[in-house]
Amino acid sequence: MITRKLALLLIVAFISCKKDEPRPVFRIDGLTTENYPKVDGSTSTQPLHYLVAAELLGGRYTWQQQLYLDGTWAILPNFDDIPREFFVERIKTSQTHNSIINLIDKEADLIFSARKMSDDEKALAAEAGVTIIETPIALDAFIFIANPQNPISSLTTKQIQDIYMGNVTNWQEVGGENEAIIPFVRNQNSGSQELMESLVMNGLDMPKWEEEMLGSMMLVFNRVRFEPNSLCYTVYYYKEQIVRDRTLVKTLAVDGLTPTEKTISNGSYPLVAEVYSCIRSDLDPNAMAHKLYKYLQTEEGKKLIALSGYIPI
Repeated sequence: MITRKLALLLIVAFISCKKDEPRPVFRIDGLTTENYPKVDGSTSTQPLHYLVAAELLGGRYTWQQQLYLDGTWAILPNFDDIPREFFVERIKTSQTHNSIINLIDKEADLIFSARKMSDDEKALAAEAGVTIIETPIALDAFIFIANPQNPISSLTTKQIQDIYMGNVTNWQEVGGENEAIIPFVRNQNSGSQELMESLVMNGLDMPKWEEEMLGSMMLVFNRVRFEPNSLCYTVYYYKEQIVRDRTLVKTLAVDGLTPTEKTISNGSYPLVAEVYSCIRSDLDPNAMAHKLYKYLQTEEGKKLIALSGYIPI
């Protein structure tokens, strides 16, 4: 009995210590709202844009559901701490392709990208005489989603390839019901589409699914939600941290493995993707953008990234 009581006291003491631990303070010497770099990036990395800025500048923020927009969740800074104008001028979310172009054109100093540059983006950079440095800072995963009414819970990579090549057209062919598959795709150069082509199709030339092309990440969820026989793809972080509503769609296992924080961290899920911090190679090492880029690779920077819900590398 004494041993049990002692164990309970130790547990309570441990919990109390954890609760009272001071919150980490993240700082880069000399960083202010006036010299903070112009940051841009992918739709899925938007929370990271805002959280990093708020933490480094000592501002408060909260995760809030945007009920007045599309119901997604976002980081809302406290504008009493950091002026709204700062976020309007310095923090953008132009989507993956546009943010890469902005970095090439020096409209952005640093970007967070859900994927590496595509061949045509590399060609545009070469034309402009610019070299981009892409450094992985976090893990994400490329996932497939279906309507909750669909009895299918898992697909193999080969089955996905066959569906998107047009070789498999009915759910019955992959163990489902006798219904035609509606395979939605994303627009060219979007982060999701480039990941689809590089991680899943592996050089296979997908047909042009013009009628099934979706132009935004949230549109993917809306279409799959209301189309029982549809299939599409997105990234794990966007679904789990930004959408959050698990009644809209369901995530399919790929090759028998469901994407979770554990299977992404240990690499067992077959479609793990990296998130990149990108700068121009000609950036002054003394510039705040370069200091931020290097900071995010430190142990302290990794803790900052983890606050956003990403899995730091």
